[in-house]
Amino acid sequence: MSTPSAAAPQRQAYRDLLYQRYLDTAKCVSIERVDRWLQQLLDMIFPISKENLFPDRQAFDQQLQRLEAELEEMILCSLQQAHEKAFDYSAAFFQEMPEIIAALDEDIEAIYAGDPAAHSLDEVVRSYPGLKAIAAYRIAHFLHQLGVPIIPRLITESAHSRTGIDIHPAAQIGRAFFIDHGTGIVIGATAVIGHSVKIYQGVTLGGLSVRKEDAHAKRHPTIEAQVVIYAGATILGGDTVIGRGSIIGGNTFITKSVPPGSKVYYSPSAPSAAP
Repeated sequence: MSTPSAAAPQRQAYRDLLYQRYLDTAKCVSIERVDRWLQQLLDMIFPISKENLFPDRQAFDQQLQRLEAELEEMILCSLQQAHEKAFDYSAAFFQEMPEIIAALDEDIEAIYAGDPAAHSLDEVVRSYPGLKAIAAYRIAHFLHQLGVPIIPRLITESAHSRTGIDIHPAAQIGRAFFIDHGTGIVIGATAVIGHSVKIYQGVTLGGLSVRKEDAHAKRHPTIEAQVVIYAGATILGGDTVIGRGSIIGGNTFITKSVPPGSKVYYSPSAPSAAP
């Protein structure tokens, strides 16, 4: 057992280690701060909360100005050197806001139209985790396209922690996207999803390779328009294409392309595909 005098150098050694790591590590905003900013922005896009009331237009505009300034500050921190771009990136994002909102409105309509359990558009906005994950993705994706580092991934990871839905901000996802239930969905960075696609819980759109040298290759599948993918399906590979209008049954495991209009399903004896 160490004596107090012998333990003192050990305590100093770990303190020195931690302080050196502190000095050597680039500082950026925390995921908690990004999450707060995201939730405040979503409150402005979907003004459904009685806890977020404004006495007049001036107060409303001031809140938007705070969100604009905070995004610029967060981007500035993430860029670290290219400081002059922070304002341009933030301005470009908010200029894109009408298009982001238009895409989200189509997502809301698709969720309402596609789910018999949805009683109103308002219910979709208030309670559906899939919409929250999609909204975070659409915000993060545009920032990713601009070239903003770190922040887009923190946005989608904050949504991941809240919803259990993991969408990489680099994925390309079309309009009228419907995530039903959603828990456990994973959509990889190079996945491409067409318009009017519906995905259930536990679906993975993943890669066959996890080699670092394949980082810039297309590793994740392409899902063409109007495809439905049921719970627990796993679709892997950058060359894998699920043809337009196909239905992918639950618990299927797919690593090869299927033609448009296919029905792919799993049975205990063998997976089957029917054109």
